Formats: sequence, C-alpha cells, structure tokens
Amino acid sequence: MLDPLSAPEQVRRRRQVTTLALPRRAPRPGRSHDQPPRWQIYLPLGLYLLFTLIPFYWMLLFAFREPGSDSLVPWPITGQHFEKVWTERSFDTYFVNSLYVGIASMLMTMLVALTGGYALARFRFKLRMPFMLALLTSQFIPGALMLVPLFEIFRELRMLNSLWSVIIAETVFQLPLSMILISGFIRNVPVSLEEQAWVDGCSRLRAFLAIVLPLLRPGLIAVGSFAFVHSWNHFLFALMFLNAQDKQTIPVGLNTLIGSDSVDLGALAAGGVVAAVPVVIVFAFIQKWLITGFSAGAVKG
Repeated sequence: MLDPLSAPEQVRRRRQVTTLALPRRAPRPGRSHDQPPRWQIYLPLGLYLLFTLIPFYWMLLFAFREPGSDSLVPWPITGQHFEKVWTERSFDTYFVNSLYVGIASMLMTMLVALTGGYALARFRFKLRMPFMLALLTSQFIPGALMLVPLFEIFRELRMLNSLWSVIIAETVFQLPLSMILISGFIRNVPVSLEEQAWVDGCSRLRAFLAIVLPLLRPGLIAVGSFAFVHSWNHFLFALMFLNAQDKQTIPVGLNTLIGSDSVDLGALAAGGVVAAVPVVIVFAFIQKWLITGFSAGAVKG
C-alpha cells in the first residue's frame, strides 16, 4: 500500500491541475508583443508630415494672399498673382513649352528604353555586362559637366533655341536608368510565354506586342512618370539651349521672377503652384501603378 501524500504535496498538485485546466488568454487582436505602441509610430510620421507640408502651405499662403497682407491665413483669397504670372509673365507660353518637352521626352525615353531593355533582358552577347556597367557609371556624371559639349553639338547641328535640343538632351540623360529598370521588368516576364506564341506562329515582334507589352504596363508607367517629372522640373538644359522668351520653360520662367534687388513673393509662389500642379496630378493618378511597377522591378535584377 502506497503512502498517502503529505498535505503540502497535495496542495501543490491541486494548483498544477487548476493552472493547466484554466484557458490561456488569447492575445489582443491587431497587436503583437513585438509591435510598439501606436503613438510611437504615428508621432514621428505626423511630425514628418508636418515638416513636409509647411513649405507647401507657405507657398499657397503667398500665392492666394492679397498683396501687402501679413496674415497667416489666406483670407480673403485673391487670384491677382496667378493672373499676373499667367498673362504679364507669359507663363501660359512657358506651361505649353514645358508640357511639350515633358511629353516628348517621356515618349522617346519609353520607346528607346523599351527596345534596349528587351535586348538586355532576352539576348546574350559578349559586351552585355560591360554595356550595363557603362550605363550604371554614366549615372555618376553630373549633367552640368556635359553642358559645354552638348552646346557645341547643338550649335553645329543648328538646334540651339529649339525645344528639340532640350528633348534630346533630357532623353539621353534619362535613358541609362530607364533602360536598366525596363530590363528588370522584362526579366520578370517568363520567356516561356513568348515561346508558346512563337510555336503558334507569331513572330518575335508580334509576340512581344501581344504577350510581353501588356504585362509591362506598371513598369512603363513608373519609368514614363519619372521621365516626365524630370523633364518638367529640369532647369539647366532649358537655360543653356533656349534663348528666346517664347521658347523657355517653367523653371526658367520662375528664375525670371527673381530680380537682382527684389523678389515678388506672391508672383513667385503663384508660379510655383502652377509648376507643381501637373506633377501632383500625375502622381495622384498613377500612384497604384507606380507602386506596382517598382515592386515588380525589385524582384529580379
């Protein structure tokens, strides 16, 4: 016959059984033990957002505030500064020129980068890696160093004071990075899809247009949007290659608003709003495609 358990041992056994029988508390949904409190996430983000939006508010304040007012609220709202820069300062002409340069540079960059990126992604040739290395190293060359050679080239071609000189220069400087990005997007498309189209009787061009090109839409939108924004905002090429006032772009037009002795802050802020609106609209409409394009291009290099 076994000896009975002592009283302390019986109490300990009962506590163990009770502890095992009790259900464990489920973790609170939406929050893990490693996740910091919400205020530690939203507070830095809020401060960063405030720091980012203050310059934009300051620009809108000077653009819509009446001349001579020192109020921190643009009320009553006036459009005198916009009327001044649009009519008296020829910003309507600058806007059309910038739009023409941006769209033309975007289309040319996308077309050449698409063909070059397809060649880098689908074909294997001896100078492929040195060529890609040359594309990458070209990104370390500042555009200002190439102003004098480009000026001499366009002067010999009699293309100075023409918008096409700016378009060609913008396209050349945006091609290396755009071509590398497009080649990464094309590598993500399985080559077996093209091979099936070839078996069905399609040529390489028709298979590319029917199979590969629709799948490259996010990548093309990402590359084209940055090409447009870069051409829209670039200042040096337009300043060096365009002399006539009716050929200048918005960045050069903004520079004309800054005098040697004084600055019209209201007109300058209104011009800045005019220059920023197309960029904001572009990124607002293509945000989903932009994120999808860069996530697709980041899978393979």
